[in-house]
Amino acid sequence: MPEFNPSIGEAVGAAMQHNPRLAHGSETSGSDKPLQVRYLPHPSTDPYSVPGMIARLTETATPKDVAAIIEEVNGALVGALPQLTELVAAAADWTRVRLAFDDPHHNPAFETWTRLAAAHSMLRDVQEQLEIAEDGIAACPAELTDPRHHEMVNVLRTRELLSDVLGAGAVASAPTPADGDPEANRQRAARTSSPNAAAQRTTSPAGSAEVSASAAPPRVPRTR
Repeated sequence: MPEFNPSIGEAVGAAMQHNPRLAHGSETSGSDKPLQVRYLPHPSTDPYSVPGMIARLTETATPKDVAAIIEEVNGALVGALPQLTELVAAAADWTRVRLAFDDPHHNPAFETWTRLAAAHSMLRDVQEQLEIAEDGIAACPAELTDPRHHEMVNVLRTRELLSDVLGAGAVASAPTPADGDPEANRQRAARTSSPNAAAQRTTSPAGSAEVSASAAPPRVPRTR
């Protein structure tokens, strides 16, 4: 019977307790084999992974940076989306060599192949749409618009990164990056990128905001 968890954090905690035991069969076979823990690095440690690219997609990222991220994920050679498309194609081809049409009324393998082929076709369409979207992203303004306009369009992102759900402990131990290092700036942006982090920013007490504002360094006048 599926469990009910009132929050994402508790659901993740329950999954971390059950899934390793199920994977090693300790609950069904009584095995005493010790559990193997998989280390999940924080997205800021690998900015070119999919979680890292998601972390870099902050609301204040520049259009150039966002277009570059879309280009990275959609790259023909090493892009995550083309690789996923080929993985689905390989699964469809695996099913293809197991097709049999002897019984015209019962062919689950062909139904499975049809679904995989449809998924492959949709992924190819997604690649084309992203290629067109790159130019549109580059043409977007860098400045944020009035929030009243944002309410007219629904937010699409529904999942937080695992590190956001579990907390910022791994981030707190990371060294403070230098302002002049682009890679360090991406890592710093990853710490404030998820919907969970955005909620924390909007609900922070006013006193802390005043402290951070008073501690901000003075601006250097620009020279023409």
